[in-house]
Amino acid sequence: MTVADGGNSAQPGERVVSVLDRRLPVSSAARKFLRKAFPDHWSFLLGELALYSFAVLVLTGVFLTFFFHPDMAERPYTGSYVPLQGVLVSEAYSSVLHISFDVRGGLLIRQIHHWGALVFVAAIGVHLMRIFLTGAFRRPREANWTVGVTMFLLAILEGFCGYSLPDDLLSGTGLRTAHGIVLSVPVVGTYLAFFLFGGQFPGDEIIPRLYVAHILLLPALLVALVTVHLALIIYNKHTQWARPGRTNRNVVGKPFVPQYTTKSVGLFFLVAGVLSVLGALLQINPIWSFGPYRPDHVSLDSQPDWYVGFLEGALRTMPAAETNVAGHTVVWDVFLPAVVLPTLLFVVLYGYPYVERWLTGPVPEQHLCDRPRNQPTRTGLGVAALSCYGVLLLTGGQDVISYVLGIPLEFLNYALRTALFVVPFLAYHVTKRACLGLQAADRRRLLEGRPTAEVVRAGDGGYAPRRRTTPPREEAYRILVRAEPEPRTHGTEVWRFFRKHRIRNALSRWYFGRRVEMPATPWQRRQVETLRAGPAEEGQGEEDG
Repeated sequence: MTVADGGNSAQPGERVVSVLDRRLPVSSAARKFLRKAFPDHWSFLLGELALYSFAVLVLTGVFLTFFFHPDMAERPYTGSYVPLQGVLVSEAYSSVLHISFDVRGGLLIRQIHHWGALVFVAAIGVHLMRIFLTGAFRRPREANWTVGVTMFLLAILEGFCGYSLPDDLLSGTGLRTAHGIVLSVPVVGTYLAFFLFGGQFPGDEIIPRLYVAHILLLPALLVALVTVHLALIIYNKHTQWARPGRTNRNVVGKPFVPQYTTKSVGLFFLVAGVLSVLGALLQINPIWSFGPYRPDHVSLDSQPDWYVGFLEGALRTMPAAETNVAGHTVVWDVFLPAVVLPTLLFVVLYGYPYVERWLTGPVPEQHLCDRPRNQPTRTGLGVAALSCYGVLLLTGGQDVISYVLGIPLEFLNYALRTALFVVPFLAYHVTKRACLGLQAADRRRLLEGRPTAEVVRAGDGGYAPRRRTTPPREEAYRILVRAEPEPRTHGTEVWRFFRKHRIRNALSRWYFGRRVEMPATPWQRRQVETLRAGPAEEGQGEEDG
């Protein structure tokens, strides 16, 4: 059939899209986004692991909300779990038993949900550690680092709220600990505890309040921050490892559609499958074994989930100490380890990118990842922090360790207190030396090459492996293209009567002063400077005060 005007042959839907696209360039923006390059490296999937764990949490959580009743009113239990029949339990505890024993698939979904929470927090933590060790928090990604740390904090709070909802003896012990921590805040602690718990502990309000925070407030904040986080990744571009063809001004990788999307969807199903297997085969949080919460009872061998285990260890490590000031009692053995320590932890996490920028000085945008060995001080600090966390987590189970291994509890307590200071110190220095040793190995590799499978006989009759004098181009590129910030000296010139920034420059010397120089020719150094040069920016070379 012939169309007379020739311009109206498009379908109505196509005409609408064309009209919208002329006014809002949706198709061009979508085309640009769908072809956006994403670097292909396994370490970049850690963030997606957290994202898909969160997706599993949302899906299983929606199922659980249909059957859970956040009510602390008590009544005799009449459900199908015979050992607890007739026992006075809260409606919340009874509903969790109902989910576990009477709802088809309820126990499986509940255990998938719990395992998903553990993996979610762990994935965020490991993802943040990857970003820290590779320097991916540097300009222009400081804001995204702040978003990530905030998500880590909210994930911990979200996990604690969900952990407390069943109102069993184990979660009730954790709530009692939280109540004591709030009470330890000087001056306002009693008011805060009364406000949060709606009266005297345990009261009737805390479970409904935690439930609202768990299913509404915290998930909404996490979804919003995930959206902001992904938008900032798209805007600032993804970091990438130094490889031939990859510079500080481009991104080399697979397009978002179809290659990267296919791999990402496969990862989602893999995460969901692993969590399903964990939920089906490995029992977690059997609240029927713990029983309902009673304020005058405590569960033996009580241990919180791993992500707040360091708080339990800090509380057990701190010696007893308190002070009376103006009629107020400051309980130092609770306030310092449970309030000051986590506050200090997140202050350091939030401020670290800005402290390193202060020590480095003005630099262009950084889109190439650091190899951890090339920043020995930063890597040493990260390993020291992890070792400190490990000691605290171990201390949280000191009673179990003492019982199982037959070690006197008092001796173990003093040993762990000592380890809390000695182990991070040793971990920092050992890691820093290891990084410098790896740099020296890289230098030897550039000078001598790698040993081959061939063996040659020397003039004295000895044998030695033949070495390839020229390393592969990709290996040489990876070794030579590295950030080498010089220690700062601005403001300490000898002609100044008062030398500015002496403390900052001394810290900069400590932070950047130790490294192994690579055997690069002047031409190679110029090439490295060109490859690491950031996008042209206005005022890029200005010195900050």
